[in-house]
Amino acid sequence: MATTIPPPPSPFTHMKPLLSLSPLSPLALPPFKPKPPNVSSSPLTQPNPTHRDHSPSPFAPRRLLRLAVDRLDLDLGRAAHAAAVKALDNEDTGLGNALISMYLKLGRLSDARKAFDALPSPDVASFSSLISAYAKCGRPVEAAGLFCRMRFLGVEPNEFSFVAILTSCIRQLDGRLGSQVHAFAVKTDHCSCVHVNNALLGVYVKCGCASAADQLFGEMVERDVSSWNAVMLGVVEECRYDEAFRLFNLMQMEGYHGDGFSLSTLLTAAAHGFGGAGGEAVHAYALKIGLELDLSVGNALVGFYTQFGSVEDVADVFWRMPIKDVTSWTGMLTGYMEFGMVESAVDIFDQMPERNCVTYNALLAGFYHNGEGDRGLDLFQHILENDLEISDFTLTSAINACGMVSDLKMSEQVHAFVIKSGCKSSSWVEAALLDMCAKCGRIEDAQKMFTSWAHEESFPVAWTSLICAHSRCGLHFEALHLFQTGLSRDDPVVMDAFALAMILGLCGTLGFFELGQQLHCVVTKSGLLSDVEVGNALFSMYAKCGRLEDAISLFSQMPQHDTVSWNALITAYLIHRQGDKALDVWDSMNMVGVKPDFITFLLVISACRYTSSNSVDVCHGLFHSMESSYNIIPASEHYSAMVDVLGYWGSFDEAEQLIKNMPSKPNASVWRALLDSCRLRSNMTLGRQAAQSLLELEPQDPSTYVLVSNLYSASGRWHCSEKVRQDMREKGLQKHPVRSWITHHNTMHSFYARDRSHPQSKDIYSALDILILECMKAGYEPDTCFVLHEVEEYQKKNFLFYHSAKLAVVYGLLISGPDRPVRVVKNILLCGDCHAFMKYVSSVTGREISVRDASGFHNFRGGVCSCGDYW
Repeated sequence: MATTIPPPPSPFTHMKPLLSLSPLSPLALPPFKPKPPNVSSSPLTQPNPTHRDHSPSPFAPRRLLRLAVDRLDLDLGRAAHAAAVKALDNEDTGLGNALISMYLKLGRLSDARKAFDALPSPDVASFSSLISAYAKCGRPVEAAGLFCRMRFLGVEPNEFSFVAILTSCIRQLDGRLGSQVHAFAVKTDHCSCVHVNNALLGVYVKCGCASAADQLFGEMVERDVSSWNAVMLGVVEECRYDEAFRLFNLMQMEGYHGDGFSLSTLLTAAAHGFGGAGGEAVHAYALKIGLELDLSVGNALVGFYTQFGSVEDVADVFWRMPIKDVTSWTGMLTGYMEFGMVESAVDIFDQMPERNCVTYNALLAGFYHNGEGDRGLDLFQHILENDLEISDFTLTSAINACGMVSDLKMSEQVHAFVIKSGCKSSSWVEAALLDMCAKCGRIEDAQKMFTSWAHEESFPVAWTSLICAHSRCGLHFEALHLFQTGLSRDDPVVMDAFALAMILGLCGTLGFFELGQQLHCVVTKSGLLSDVEVGNALFSMYAKCGRLEDAISLFSQMPQHDTVSWNALITAYLIHRQGDKALDVWDSMNMVGVKPDFITFLLVISACRYTSSNSVDVCHGLFHSMESSYNIIPASEHYSAMVDVLGYWGSFDEAEQLIKNMPSKPNASVWRALLDSCRLRSNMTLGRQAAQSLLELEPQDPSTYVLVSNLYSASGRWHCSEKVRQDMREKGLQKHPVRSWITHHNTMHSFYARDRSHPQSKDIYSALDILILECMKAGYEPDTCFVLHEVEEYQKKNFLFYHSAKLAVVYGLLISGPDRPVRVVKNILLCGDCHAFMKYVSSVTGREISVRDASGFHNFRGGVCSCGDYW
């Protein structure tokens, strides 16, 4: 709360502040008998000037009433009321109005109404003050009722009466009543009053009647700053941001410089439509006219620089403000959170002289957006324990924080609390609950919520959340089916920027290029191509679908790039195994001053694995520059990438030393990277150590056993390999379902090993048998070490021949033109036998075969693979 002057006036500066009602119950007051008017017409009836009248002066109660208001003393006010009733028998509406005003100023609306009801002949001032009070405390029925009663009694409303009832319309967004009052104001010739017109503008603006507001503003004979402020606010709420600046220029031409509200509105327009340059121009103008230190302007500048400036800009404005209210402090807290300075935000929170529910919500949301889900849940518990106000925003942030930590038990508790609190009916809370269930592994609960969804306005949010949930859980085909279901509704879902980015990401994951192209057209038509998130998703889709040249062309056409854009470009070269170009992108980032993040270093370190020459020294330099130059502490993911690069280039001593010197205990990803490198380079000694450590950490993960088995198979230790497979079978573990797929005519054709569910399976198997024979004539020999089944040798060959990737490639050869490459996607690494087979297929058929597996692209041309047979 401001400690000195109040905030600058809003567009409706004539309106009184909202009353703060006292919790005291109203007392039964004696009826007030106003003093009747004097009826003296003759000197004989006039009082004797020599006679001293000892009755109380009628002005004494009024002085007491004013004193009660000045001292905020309700008891004194009631005493003055009692004195007036006792001493005065004549009708005095003026004194009655003074009583009403006193009670209203002391927050006693019920007492004011009793004083009003005691008036035998209330006048326009009596009605106006009470109508205004009801309007400001959110009781529109009583306000409208009093206005109608005033008209019924023949009391003509004045400008204050109109402003009072229009205030009620503004508070309740009642445009219908507002237009009726407008018609009555025109009839009674009150539309010439600037205050009435300003109130009417407020009604039309708040009720979304922009055309009516524009027409009224154009017809106004007299305008003041509040008039201009109201219409400027209206165009901003209509997203006509350039129009707000045009109106401000016109206002200046009429001789008005604007006030704090004017500049605050312009800063909002700049933040949404003009960006940094527009906001800085408003800031400069505020300095010129001496409004930089105005409370509302300062608050708006804090919000603006949070979005378009630096944390130094935000802090500079905040600390220079001579007066700060709770909005100022909350804005500074939000600014620190937006710039990732969580501890500074917490310090601001601790220093705040006053907090409200918005403050707690800002801190809670900030924890969530900065990945501090646990702290967010702790804060939510504090809010509950201290009976602080909870809004839908509070619940949504707490639910999102719970989804972030992915705690199943906690999600059930939060879910139960939301249902118990009765807030579940809110569509946005339910959407957050659905997303939380999905993130916490409760995919079935999320699906049930979606099936019974009753909130049409938030259906797109729930639909998008569930698609994200399926994709996050690896259920990509289910996510695609859900996407198609949403588009096939009678009222198809209209995709926003987030939904488009998410679906484009799904297309990239699945390699569904045809659908991605169609979505590119949707993005272009919707004007969202300039949205950086959509552009990033579109670029990544092209890269992951094997269209690297198209992706790079799109990157150069994007109007703006952020760190995610550059990370996506590095990823594009990385999955195409072009490490040298990925490192060139890193150099370009440094040249243009783009700040790298956690992901950037993970990518550029990994890129050193795919360079044309040994890049171990480069890798070391990148790893050490993270903390020294960019203040990014290496995490386990970075150590895993380093171990992978060192192992790939055969620097196992360095890899082993790096693991020993890790600040924390190596996790499974580090040992998995070392084990895979040992398999690639047949380092059995270190590989056994990595395998043992990995099995201790993840004894129930079947992929671990597959890696260990492959290590032994690669070095010809068949007995050890078979023993690992036997252990896997005895524990009841099975490999994750291996799936390969190909897209054709906007349809995805999916295959499992020995899959005969496809309608053209007979043709596929016949063609594959012929192709296997041709490849074997060319030198292909099936490698049965990749069969994890204890069967005869001929059966192992049969298993190998009908792997999912082989079935998908053969189907691609059958359906595509002779000069078209065959593009297949596989959900895990391509096995060694399939890799060898694809090389022979590309040689025998003369066709280009592209297979994208978990490690990246394998492009087979003329019997050679782009991976160099190391992946």
